[in-house]
Amino acid sequence: MTTAFFHDERCLWHGGGNYAFTLPVGGLVQPGGGLPESPETKRRLKNLLEVTGLWRELAVQSAPEASREDLLRVHPAPYLDAFKAASDSGGGELGLRTPFGAGGYEITALSAGLARAAVFAVLEGRADNAYALSRPPGHHALPDFPNGFCLINNIAVAIRAAQAAGLARRIAVVDWDVHHGNGTEAVFYDDPEVLTISLHQEHNYPLDTGAAEDRGTGRGHGFNINIPLPPGTGHANYIEAMEKLVLPALHRFQPELIIVACGYDASGVDPLGRMLATSETFAMMTRQMMMAARQLCHGRLVMVHEGGYSEVHVPFCGHAVLQTLAASPIYAADPLAATLKARQPGIPWQEAVSAHIDGLAAYFL
Repeated sequence: MTTAFFHDERCLWHGGGNYAFTLPVGGLVQPGGGLPESPETKRRLKNLLEVTGLWRELAVQSAPEASREDLLRVHPAPYLDAFKAASDSGGGELGLRTPFGAGGYEITALSAGLARAAVFAVLEGRADNAYALSRPPGHHALPDFPNGFCLINNIAVAIRAAQAAGLARRIAVVDWDVHHGNGTEAVFYDDPEVLTISLHQEHNYPLDTGAAEDRGTGRGHGFNINIPLPPGTGHANYIEAMEKLVLPALHRFQPELIIVACGYDASGVDPLGRMLATSETFAMMTRQMMMAARQLCHGRLVMVHEGGYSEVHVPFCGHAVLQTLAASPIYAADPLAATLKARQPGIPWQEAVSAHIDGLAAYFL
């Protein structure tokens, strides 16, 4: 099995803005820390892969920037022009919590290019599956409104490029980032050829999107599935939600490619989530996606890195995913595994979340 891994050091140089956590500095908010979306989670994942040796089992490569033509299939010219002008002038901020420095436009186009290259590598048969270590992330980026650390919608750009090249039409996106994939939803909301599924912590970010009732519009009605889960959903219920909601939806849709918006902020120690997923949760969900891909689309599966803000835990969650993708025996023992196992919700709460999942399953069917 060949697992392609797309990465470029330049993506880790994205930065800018004057924030303390998610708050702009000013008034009573003191400077310090910056945004949670820092390069360290991604860099430490890359470093862990190198130290364990799993890096050597991956087909590691970079990719060109996504072209303006690629970007225009998702984002309107006035937005791209404003972004490029600010980038060329030293940086700035557009939308909400999306600061960037000089050259930010090119770095963001490179992040989208990594996702595009991962999709093309799998669809063209050059890799069995692929992982794009994209930064900045993309799933919150609407066509003309960047938000939530996301400036360009990496996955949407990759999908539209693949469709334009005639490589695939029916593509499914499974987003297990702890936050609702509102940008990806917006891009494909009226499109029956792209199934968007988002598992997320209910009323986290954005506060006003991600409801189960939001199913798409026009010909796209029924091709958007939101799975809001309560805070404290743990390992067992995540796997249950995948089995009862995600996998049946994929089988009904019959995609030619599955893309996972692979955020790790559902981890039990993430500062921006209140879920209790473990590294094994991500490994098992990856196994579920690989099985679905084998059954439905000749194993074609692409992971695109999204959120995840624990510098300590993201590397172990990501390593578990990549070890699974590559079918490698190289294992990185998660130092937080015992702690997170002990914190898993008890049976009464698991049963309550199960009832919530069953209610969603009945609604979607």
